[in-house]
Amino acid sequence: MAHQSDLIASDIHAYLKSHEEKSLLRFITCGSVDDGKSTLIGRLLYESKMIFEDQLASLEADSKKSGTQGDEIDFALLVDGLASEREQGITIDVAYRFFSTEKRKFIVADTPGHEQYTRNMATGASTADLAIILIDARKGILTQTRRHSFIASSVGIRNVVLAVNKMDLVDYDQQTFNNIDVAYRAFAETLNADFNIMTIPLSALAGDNVVERGENLCWYSGPTLMQHLEDVAIDEVDQALPFRLPVQWVNRPNLDFRGFAGQIAGGTIKPGDKIKVLPSAKESTVKSIVTMNGELDEAVAGQSITLTLNDEIDISRGDLICKADQPAEIGSQFEAKIIWMSDEKMFPGRTYIMKCGTSNAQATLATPKYKIDVNTMAHEATRNLMLNEIGICNISLDRNIAFDPYSANRETGGFILIDKMSNATVGMGMLNFALRRSANVHWQATEVNKEARAGLKGQKPCVLWFTGLSGSGKSTIANVLEKKLTSAGYHTMLLDGDNVRHGLNKDLGFTDTDRVENVRRVAEVSSLMVDAGLITLVSFISPFEAERRMARAMVKEGEFIEVYVDTPLNVAEERDVKGLYKKARAGEIKNFTGIDSAYEVPENADMTVNTTSLTAEQSADAIIADLAKRGIIAELDNE
Repeated sequence: MAHQSDLIASDIHAYLKSHEEKSLLRFITCGSVDDGKSTLIGRLLYESKMIFEDQLASLEADSKKSGTQGDEIDFALLVDGLASEREQGITIDVAYRFFSTEKRKFIVADTPGHEQYTRNMATGASTADLAIILIDARKGILTQTRRHSFIASSVGIRNVVLAVNKMDLVDYDQQTFNNIDVAYRAFAETLNADFNIMTIPLSALAGDNVVERGENLCWYSGPTLMQHLEDVAIDEVDQALPFRLPVQWVNRPNLDFRGFAGQIAGGTIKPGDKIKVLPSAKESTVKSIVTMNGELDEAVAGQSITLTLNDEIDISRGDLICKADQPAEIGSQFEAKIIWMSDEKMFPGRTYIMKCGTSNAQATLATPKYKIDVNTMAHEATRNLMLNEIGICNISLDRNIAFDPYSANRETGGFILIDKMSNATVGMGMLNFALRRSANVHWQATEVNKEARAGLKGQKPCVLWFTGLSGSGKSTIANVLEKKLTSAGYHTMLLDGDNVRHGLNKDLGFTDTDRVENVRRVAEVSSLMVDAGLITLVSFISPFEAERRMARAMVKEGEFIEVYVDTPLNVAEERDVKGLYKKARAGEIKNFTGIDSAYEVPENADMTVNTTSLTAEQSADAIIADLAKRGIIAELDNE
């Protein structure tokens, strides 16, 4: 069973050819911490003769130094490669290993068991065909067992091996094994997942039932783990799916060639097939299928190809090429299942970058409909998702994208969310369906536009966004500035934070989540004011850089002017016109900016006014001078 072939020495080309034609199974090991995942993979590699002599010698030395098995080999060290993993005896990151037998090739992902690293497990599961869920026979089903099973079902894994490990520590008791099997199958039914479950008793440390049968498990008549991995049927569904080619690159090496490159995410394609490009809906036919080894008569799912077409149509990275009679869906608003992967909680209303296949879009998350309790599968009300929590949420994009529901195609229905500030991946998700309003609500063209409205007023519209601590002088400066502008004949509108909370935002509190939504709504209103041709003054603390950037993105370049009213905290607190700082210090007000809620100082404000050196009048005059330089208004006579 172990991969040892005489062809390696006698005919390496024949060996490589046979190796190339083997099927590939991607699987993960998961479950709770200390269930023996790394030990199991190490045993599989050892028994498959996939450890070189120098690696074995190093493993033996490391086992004596860092191992947990005394004088015996600690197989977990083969995959626990990080120093911190060896020090703590745990898996932190996902470790990928390749091995093969005479029947099949394997890529295994050893995923962490600790709850804080659940995001790493989700990453490993996203490309797997099978999940080995380990259970310590002494402990039975734990919370992480349920969480990892739920994630496995969510990302589309259908083949599950329930590996009841450490049977040697329960004297290979058959009743213990049977009880765990019954309990897990009952839990699996609550997932509404089409799991194909194979339950195998084993001891990864002793080797029982991993590759060879152990005499201690004579009561078990099923396959060993390796036998099951070699024989389990892999769903060859990709080729049966509708054709999907996410365009990764426009291949234009010279003036005579233009092709569209990517990896086929489903289905098959042949020259002459009629295709449709989404979201533009333009159609053509396939002229040729080009690869590095020449042209193909047919290409199938999983292959990387370049398509040339018989018509010159506009196609770019992020578009999706489909067969004309089986197009994907198009939408800009979706319901999705999200696994939150960031230490910073999810902020409804904040804009993230959504990457779905090869397409990117600006995504705004709504308040979650609910989060899912992995122990009971109950739906719980929530306003945020925290690290490793799973919830259902609506998503709005700034443009249409082509997609399939995740249940139909993992490649075109899965996505990740990226923080715009740090570029860190903060979440992964699965698209359930497009919201009906996504297809039914259309932009209504109007005859009178922003330029016409501004022209009637003889001015250039813009947003003057005042940000700073409470008591910095934002509202005072904005009020003085508006008086000067209206006196000069300009048309303005002032949106003040306190005033807006009496109406539009009266339902919002002062948590970080509410502050994000507070700014989002005002940003939408200020964008409408700009469309009306007005010079709009917005006076809001707006403590987070991400939301100020979002507000800027809602209007055209040059129409957003961020004014940072720079006042030190101690000065603002001394003023304390509204008595808010005093109440915050006394604990009477929670989530007060500058005291127990953060204020992110603008990194690149368009203008800064320091109220410790300038009066409100002087600050307003400085802003007027800046507006004149920008061509927003004419120079005013301040005398």
